[in-house]
Amino acid sequence: MAPKTERIQFLRAVRQLRRVRSFYAAAILLWTGTAAWTGWQAPGSRQMWVSVLLLAVFTVLLVTASLALRRLAVPATGRPVHHAAPHKLLSTRPHAHA
Repeated sequence: MAPKTERIQFLRAVRQLRRVRSFYAAAILLWTGTAAWTGWQAPGSRQMWVSVLLLAVFTVLLVTASLALRRLAVPATGRPVHHAAPHKLLSTRPHAHA
């Protein structure tokens, strides 16, 4: 069984990869729009090819991050993970007052 700090670092890495993946997806949307716009305004221009190149770069980055996340599937520990202090449960039996 891995020490607790390794599991925390693993979960942080997975969380960071998810954030980066959403950033890459947003960048793909941006560069798709930019490439389409410049392709419509000035087909074959340098700006259009730069947009297409950046679109390809972010697509490759998104695919790489997605594959890394798939390889780093969070292993089940068999018990739920609690990130906060446990709450005290109220007793269902009434207490006798003195």
